[in-house]
Amino acid sequence: MNKTCVLASLAAATIAGGIGFATLSAAEDPGQAPAAAVQTDPAKQVTIWRDPGCGCCDTYADYLERHGYEVTRIDDRDFDKTSVSVGVPREGLGCHLAKVDGYFVSGLVPVEIIERLVTERPEIAGITLPGMPSNAPGMAHEKSGTLKTYAFEEGGIAVYADE
Repeated sequence: MNKTCVLASLAAATIAGGIGFATLSAAEDPGQAPAAAVQTDPAKQVTIWRDPGCGCCDTYADYLERHGYEVTRIDDRDFDKTSVSVGVPREGLGCHLAKVDGYFVSGLVPVEIIERLVTERPEIAGITLPGMPSNAPGMAHEKSGTLKTYAFEEGGIAVYADE
């Protein structure tokens, strides 16, 4: 009986070691993701270019994270120039620039509007909520009241949402 227990233990250790080695080998090769790797939905990945001294931008990023977004923050004291270079109208600048699933989002745009944008996929460059409205996420804990968000593209601007 002892011989059977020893052989079973050795077999289990050999199998476990092989699994551990296979997992370690896959994890060490950056060109090959482990089979169980979970991909984040591109519509839930956000990059924010912000002035490093702006507290509302961090509050806004935290708000997005609470709503399931994965946020990358990039310090950019010239985010306004970056914003204009991607098509945000100078008179429509928000307090930071974000990119979500191929669209540019300027300002403290509520999650519901971003989700509508990436679901509907209109042929525009992006949307902007100009300025720093006191009832917008990032300035307030959550959106309250109505906010007017504009779509922008090479051909001009139009109201995207007034809610």
